[in-house]
Amino acid sequence: QVQLVESGGGSVQAGGSLRIACTVSRYTKYMGWFRQAPGKEREGVAGIKSDGSIRYADSVKGRFTISKDNAVNILWLQMNSLKPEDTATYYCAADERVGYSSLLLPRNWNFWGQGTQVTVSS
Repeated sequence: QVQLVESGGGSVQAGGSLRIACTVSRYTKYMGWFRQAPGKEREGVAGIKSDGSIRYADSVKGRFTISKDNAVNILWLQMNSLKPEDTATYYCAADERVGYSSLLLPRNWNFWGQGTQVTVSS
């Protein structure tokens, strides 16, 4: 079992930056960030494999950066140039087997945090 706790969400104006964190109870091979806006399906934002391989959703490439600190089991998501359409609840996820090709597919992940709200105003 893996416990994940997100933190760092909040409200920011368009063009601003925010960094959210996910504290994980133990190391896992794959970790990722997902988001879900009201009335929409959960979507992948960024995922990272233990070897450092990373995937980003096209909508956030060049603006968001995923990183992790294995020493303290924390996953980060640095979000720059935020847009109103980035408004959502952001979830971190962990898994041992999801696979690089499925890093951005929510249905394949087994462990989830409770989410943190990010609101971007225009």
